Amino acid sequence: MNSSPNPSSGLTPATAEDVLTETKVSDIKLALRKEPEIQNLARTIDERDQIQVLEFGKEPAVQVSRFSDQILANMRTTKVEDSGELLKQLGRIMDRFDPKDFQKSSPGLFGKLFKKGEKMIEKIFGKYQTMGSEIDKVYVEISKYRQEMVESTTMLEQMYEQNYQFYLTLEKYVVAGEIKVEELKNNQLPQLEARAAAGDQLASMQLDSLRNAIELLEQRVYDLEMAKMVALQTAPQIRLLQRGNTKLIGKINSAFVTTIPIFKNGLIQAVAAKRQKLVADSMSELDRRTNEMLLKNAQNISQQSTDIARLAGGPSIKIETIEESWNIIIKGMQETKAIEEENKRMRIEGTKRLEQLQDNFKKMKQQ
Repeated sequence: MNSSPNPSSGLTPATAEDVLTETKVSDIKLALRKEPEIQNLARTIDERDQIQVLEFGKEPAVQVSRFSDQILANMRTTKVEDSGELLKQLGRIMDRFDPKDFQKSSPGLFGKLFKKGEKMIEKIFGKYQTMGSEIDKVYVEISKYRQEMVESTTMLEQMYEQNYQFYLTLEKYVVAGEIKVEELKNNQLPQLEARAAAGDQLASMQLDSLRNAIELLEQRVYDLEMAKMVALQTAPQIRLLQRGNTKLIGKINSAFVTTIPIFKNGLIQAVAAKRQKLVADSMSELDRRTNEMLLKNAQNISQQSTDIARLAGGPSIKIETIEESWNIIIKGMQETKAIEEENKRMRIEGTKRLEQLQDNFKKMKQQ
């Protein structure tokens, strides 16, 4: 019998909050026993057809096995390890940030600023312009990786729901098989035993066939129970994968997707403020020397230079803001790396566990 019962009838489909506990499993079985669909399924079992008995519930059992293989494949093809290179690349870029580049120059350096200020600011500007372009590239890749994690989490949710439906389908076959076994033992078996005891040879032959059919059906129910346990124990593995993805998404959002644009914009504004400050300082130095050459007009020209410096010298972005953004990104890299290591460990353990379940299930079927 290869057809599956309708998984949506009789019971409410699983949601993201469903947890298959021992109590709930017992309640499901009791509820299924009262379902007309399950009783009809039990009546379709022909105990005289050994092939039908041996293939009872074959399709959902095979589906569960394939589904477990699909989850294992998902674990093995995860891109968590690939993100480590992104973090290393971002770390190398962030290491080039130097707060000293944006500190105020001492008054004693005005002479040097006057001669080399333009070259200095162009060097700083070129450094952080290149750094900003490299950050943009990493930012794009991190955003892609985040989106992949979101899609993977959504897919895992769908897999969880599908796994729950596989479990319900197998449970229906198990309950139908149990009902059939009980009916054979309670009704047909006693009748044939009584007739065989009375010397009915035909009844003796039918009794042997019935006992063999009951044994085969009990073994088949046991096999389906094993397949059902694979589905049951797969559910927490899926949730572990989801939990790891959710942690990564949260960390990427807080440490990278939000902070990197702030950090980059802060760099742009800080470099612009640095350029304005150097220009103002150079103008101030030029004015001071001109004042000396113009004798008694120093007071008036000096006041004008001071006003210009005051107007042009105030940066809009504090260096502390940039440093704080840098610290957030560095901390986010460290925490993300730790989460990835934990996810990798959980995936390895989950893979070994599912492979063990698959081996046990296959061994059970061979017995």
